[in-house]
Amino acid sequence: MTSREAFLDRVRKAVAAGNRAGIVHPLPDRNGVGYQGAGSDPLERFEIEWKAAGGQLHLLHDADAARAKVLDLIQTHQVRKILLGSDPLLTTLDLQQFLQQRGLEVIKVQDLEAATSPEPFFAADIGISGVDFLIAETGSLVMRSAPNQPRSISLLPPVHIAIAERRQLVPDLFDLFHKTSEFSQDFGSLASALPSCLTLITGPSKTGDIELRLVTGVHGPGTVHVLMLDS
Repeated sequence: MTSREAFLDRVRKAVAAGNRAGIVHPLPDRNGVGYQGAGSDPLERFEIEWKAAGGQLHLLHDADAARAKVLDLIQTHQVRKILLGSDPLLTTLDLQQFLQQRGLEVIKVQDLEAATSPEPFFAADIGISGVDFLIAETGSLVMRSAPNQPRSISLLPPVHIAIAERRQLVPDLFDLFHKTSEFSQDFGSLASALPSCLTLITGPSKTGDIELRLVTGVHGPGTVHVLMLDS
């Protein structure tokens, strides 16, 4: 059998087994090979990996603590212009009204028009967004791009605050792909559910190609905070 025939044979067997887009299979038992998980405490693992990558984590008990922490970080970074996403969690926290009542300039992404939106993104001192998932094994944030939460909110401002809930933690990348597939089936097909971009963020922006020295904040935010709520 030639290499071409062997390849086509594997494809035929995969199709016959139902291994194609839109079909969700349970995670197989890999006996510790490939799938690593996050140990007995995914939150502790996420904290270790996230901080090792240069990110900052703040564990909070309720909405009041989250709003207070956002205000504290804004004051610490001496922020003037705030870009706010429209994630459901941010809406629940009512951050826009909370911050505007304290005299801060808040621009909500969903209120921007396409023709004039680039300027507010580049002018913002801080971007506040939600996340879709957090991966414990690698200490990563997962954000699906959408009109109310474009990836620019986590890439252009020099400081990024991501607000999440503990229930959004998944142990491993394999679990993330499984969750994404489950989400897509709710919409009837994989193609209609997947976003134009799925961004994984592991700490602040870094590059090591300038004189072989690690530099932070070159291609994106130099500081990334995660505010995680227990509720």
